Amino acid sequence: MTPVQFTFSTAFLLGLAGLAFHRMHLLSALLCLEGMMLSLFLALSLWTLELNTTSFSAAPMLLLAFSACEASAGLALLVATARTHGTDQLQSLNLLQC
Repeated sequence: MTPVQFTFSTAFLLGLAGLAFHRMHLLSALLCLEGMMLSLFLALSLWTLELNTTSFSAAPMLLLAFSACEASAGLALLVATARTHGTDQLQSLNLLQC
């Protein structure tokens, strides 16, 4: 494993660990998801550069577009949650109350 691959794997695993362990606020969960998507985007971009083919060249841009859609949907949920509940803490959210 090259140092670049190790760096991107570590960045992804740190985002996953942050998502698993720091689940107090919705905003921190969204930031961890964005960090994971950014590390996947960079790893996929470098992978397509290493292959030297044009067949996978659109894959990083497609992943970035899906990441932007995920971020906008997450921020819309954050605003809606903050307006209805007054906080973004995940403990106050319950499926039976919403």
